[in-house]
Formats: sequence, structure tokens, C-alpha cells
Amino acid sequence: MDTEMEQTDKLGEECGVFGIYDFDGGDVASTIYYGLFALQHRGQESCGIAVSDTAGPKGRVLSTKEMGLLNETFTPDTLSKLKGDIGVGHVRYSTAGSSTRENAQPLVLNYVKGTLALAHNGNLINATKLRHELEYTGAIFQTTIDSEVIAYHIARERLNSKTVEEAVRRAMRKIEGAYSLIVMSPRKLIGARDPYGFRPLCIGKRDNAYILASETCALDTIGAKFVRDVEPGEIVTISPEKGIESDRSMCLGKEEHARCVFEYIYFARPDSHIDGVSVYDSRIMAGKFLAIDSPVEADLVVGVPESGNCAALGYAMQSGIPYGQAFVKNTYVGRTFIKPRQKSRESSVQVKLNAIREAVRGKRIIMIDDSIVRGTTSDRIVRMLREAGAKEVHMRVSSPPFLWPCYFGTDVPAREQLIAYNRSVDEICGIIGADSLAYLRLERLHEIAGGLGICRGCFTGSYPMEPPEEDIRGDYEH
Repeated sequence: MDTEMEQTDKLGEECGVFGIYDFDGGDVASTIYYGLFALQHRGQESCGIAVSDTAGPKGRVLSTKEMGLLNETFTPDTLSKLKGDIGVGHVRYSTAGSSTRENAQPLVLNYVKGTLALAHNGNLINATKLRHELEYTGAIFQTTIDSEVIAYHIARERLNSKTVEEAVRRAMRKIEGAYSLIVMSPRKLIGARDPYGFRPLCIGKRDNAYILASETCALDTIGAKFVRDVEPGEIVTISPEKGIESDRSMCLGKEEHARCVFEYIYFARPDSHIDGVSVYDSRIMAGKFLAIDSPVEADLVVGVPESGNCAALGYAMQSGIPYGQAFVKNTYVGRTFIKPRQKSRESSVQVKLNAIREAVRGKRIIMIDDSIVRGTTSDRIVRMLREAGAKEVHMRVSSPPFLWPCYFGTDVPAREQLIAYNRSVDEICGIIGADSLAYLRLERLHEIAGGLGICRGCFTGSYPMEPPEEDIRGDYEH
């Protein structure tokens, strides 16, 4: 078992993207920084900003990207050097092994028609095939990410297209999988979302500037007004001449949409709205459903911070059992902290989390978490509550059991690594040491997503599109 995976039994998600075009010509780098700061939860391994001055030399792009968190990479001095009125930014999460500076985004491409900068959230399922095709026509790749495959295809299609947005549309006909894209060309900002809508993307406006962002919380942070979501399959082009232009030629019917339901359960910030649905309301609802479907007598309902807190509150509201705080989370521990060696006495779970003895001693506790992936931390958290004096620990999970891998940008691993694979709920309960265990019922997912079309692939093995024949996610990381 990979040590890092064992110590962080949480799902990783494929990044956050942010773009802005200020029609008044103001510098946008600091706004991108604050927008990305609101999206830092979507990726903590690398970050980057690329800007261009539309009044300056055409296609000149200034960019900075590094490993680590935003506040480790960018200083006021760094940002002041990024002069430009149009720009894109990116925060990245990757699975183990592909965390390198070369794979940081945005990607900046110089080609015959000028310069493109691209930020991508998601994962393609045909990236390997497309990559090999490009390599056999002489393409040289600088990274191992499928975002570069997208960038190459847009650049290649641009040679025979009248506009950048037409090139994006043509590229979208070739790429398959999950993607929310922001593309910066010398005079336009383009946003595109895959036809299934796996990953979120929204439009905002502040004064005379237009913004594209993964989540609405980024708009709130910079004082921008929410305009609308980019629809699944839609391409939006932002320019001073025409404002927002929309191309919906790639859109599918609503019944085919397959949003990642984990945006509502775990990935997105609770203060965000995705496709008109409040993430906070979704999590409260999930907790209420757990209380209705899997009740148990107890004295206190607690959440595993942070993502379990809203569902725990929902459970408490529905059941009438008091909601409380059982854990203190060390706020200063990001994904980048130096992890204890396996043999050392320090447990990485306890470095991040500690139980409050006075809150749980002598009580029957209902503990809510958003998911159990490998199960390698759930047992430690249950044990932590028992050692703090809890009389009983009942675990409730605000998602169904993971039974299949994800190919669309969430690092749900191969089936053999999933604790729920080939095990009953009672067997899992025994492994993690809880007094009882229950998951959210599969049929509840549709309701917590506001009735929108969602992907259930990691729970049912029924994917919205044919998955790749072999699991190549470790070869070309998302």
C-alpha cells in the first residue's frame, strides 16, 4: 500500500480553474490569485497564473507556476510583474507519482497562429490514443498530462479554423471524457465544458470584467456577481466587441448529463452553487436522508471535519439528536506537510485531527464522514473516539460504497484497493471497528443533486461513456 495513500484516505479531485478578462485594461494577476485562493481546496500540489496584455505585443504571455500552495508561490512582487488584462490560473491535485513542475498549469503554447494558455479540470479517457497519434506525426510532449493533448488539438485545429472558438469546438469532437477548460488567446477568453457536464464551470462579472471559474465561491471572494453556469457541452467566448457569445452545438439532452455527484458530496466548497444547486443544501439533505434511512439511538452527532460537518448537521436536524464538535482539526496541515514515516510514533491522522475528550466521554456517538475509500483512516478515527472515552461509535457515510474506479478525474482507485469491493457492510464495519455502519442509499443521489443528471459509475460500474479497456491512469496522470 502506498504510504501517502494510506495516510490520506480521502478522494482527490482534478483541480480548479479561473480566468478573467478586464475590458478596461486593468491588471488581473492579483484577482486571479484571490480567485484561486478560494479554489485552493480543489488542488494543493501546484499552482500557476498566466497573463497577457491585449494592448501590448500580440501573443506575449507572462506566467509563473510552481509546486506547492498559492501563498508559497506568489508574493506581491511576483504578482506585480505579471502585467496583463487577460489571464488564466490553475490549482492542481494529482495522484501520486506525477507531481512535478512540468505538469503544473496553465500550459502556455506558442504556435504558428500565436499563443494559447490553457487551464483544464478533468480527465480524458482517450488521451493515450490521441497522444500516440500526435507523437506519430512528430509532436513532442513536455508533460505527462492530458491537458497538453487538448492544447495540441486546439492549436492544430486552429490552423484550419477562422476563430479560436471554432478550433475549440473541433477539438471537443475528438476528445472524450471530463473537462472544464479555460483558454486564453491573445484577444479572447474561452470557456468550455464537456457535453456530460462532469466538472463545474461558471461565469461572473465585476464592473467591466468577465470571469470564468470552477466554483461560485471564487466569484464571491473577488466581489463579482454570478451571471450563470456554463452549460454541459457549451463553449462561451468572451471579448470586448461581443461580450459573452455562446455555442451550444455540442450540447446533449439533459437526460444524458453526468455531473460528478462528488462535487455536491465532498469536492466543492459548501458556500458554492453548482448548476443552480446549493452544495450546502445537498450535504444537509444527505445527512437528513441518513437519519431517515439508517437511524440509531445516540447522544451526539459529529462530523469528520470539514466535509462531514454539514451532513452531520443535517442528521442532527432530522433526528433531534444534538449536533456537536468531537474533533479539532489542525488548520495548518495541508497536503504538503512532511508525512511521518510508517514506523514513527506520530500518526498522520493524529497530526491532522484530535478528539475532544470532554465532548465524547461516556457518550454514544454518531460519526458522519463523506466517504470511505480504502478504509485506512476510518479505523483510526473510530479508535480515536473510543480512546477519548466514547461508549459507542456509529459511523454513517454520506455517499454509497465505492465499488468501481473513476476515469473522469477523481482518484477512486482500482477495485482491489476499495474496502467495499467484495465485502459486505457488516464486514467493513468490523474492519473499521464501529458499532454500526450505514451508507447513503444509491437512489438518494438524484435527490441531493437537485434532480440533475449525475454520474454513478464509481458506485454501479455503469458509466456514461465506455471506459478505457485498460486502466492507464497511472501512465498518463490527469
